[in-house]
Amino acid sequence: MAGITNSPFRRLMKRMNSSVVVSELVSSTGLEYMGQKSFDLLKFHDEERVVGLQIFGDDREHLVKACRTIEKLGADFVDLNMGCPVPKVVKRGGGAAMCRDLPELSKTLRAMVESVKIPVTIKIRTGWDSETRNAVEVARVAADAGVAWVAIHGRTRAQAYTGEADWDFIGNVKAKSSIPIIGNGDLTTPEKSVERFKTYGVDAVLIGRGALRNPFIFDQSAKKLRGEDYALPVAEDYLEMIDSQRVLLEESFPTAKGVTIHARKFLAWYSAGFPGSAEFRKKVFTLEESDRLWGEARDFFAESVAKRDYRFLSEDFLMGGHG
Repeated sequence: MAGITNSPFRRLMKRMNSSVVVSELVSSTGLEYMGQKSFDLLKFHDEERVVGLQIFGDDREHLVKACRTIEKLGADFVDLNMGCPVPKVVKRGGGAAMCRDLPELSKTLRAMVESVKIPVTIKIRTGWDSETRNAVEVARVAADAGVAWVAIHGRTRAQAYTGEADWDFIGNVKAKSSIPIIGNGDLTTPEKSVERFKTYGVDAVLIGRGALRNPFIFDQSAKKLRGEDYALPVAEDYLEMIDSQRVLLEESFPTAKGVTIHARKFLAWYSAGFPGSAEFRKKVFTLEESDRLWGEARDFFAESVAKRDYRFLSEDFLMGGHG
């Protein structure tokens, strides 16, 4: 979720009843060389707790140092991204490539776990490709190293975000694992989230893209899990949400341009599936003045929510690279 799960968005999702939030992935090597941009990505607010800071990298020493940095910053846990399929990450041995060499992975995970007192967690995929789906073995290595839990995205690295997440495989990993397993992939509705949680016996589910199209999904899922009915959001709910996000963005980014850059993408994602959303997105990405941008957003959601067909939530969304 690079470029998405920044601190303002995480705070907003906590207000939407997300129980845990995780940062976008941060380069451990970038931290090693004191890259200010990398350190900026680690900033979080107490409102976000329980919050994990996610790192990636291919150098064991850099990863260990990053763990210690994150512990000093006061995060609740450190998460190692071993699911990223992006070529520039895996060609250096990071991301999903880490799961291909289990002996080396064991050494790295042990070193990370032993370096800090806070939990170390990992996110993986089912495997590198259809011929090497080794998530069961990776989870066993993680458990032996002292990792607190494993989140699994139900696709291989070769699949990227094509096809469907294989929840049967995730359930198989859970059945054979001695540590908690969190399932991830294609959780676009509260119904899917609760059904996958109950059917496959995972300890939790991890929602990514689903929160961009439906930012109310966490509270809806919690109600569904408790057997309660949930109401579909009305215009006032959307207006309250975008007003809150504007305040959070303005607190976090010092310039109006910075706020606008981040606001555009979220407003575009929230509008997906609404009548007139294509025209709205074009307008969003051309407006420069902040007050006009937020004013147009308020007008759009005030008029369009009542016309929305919620069947769109089952459609593919952001399949190009976010999970």
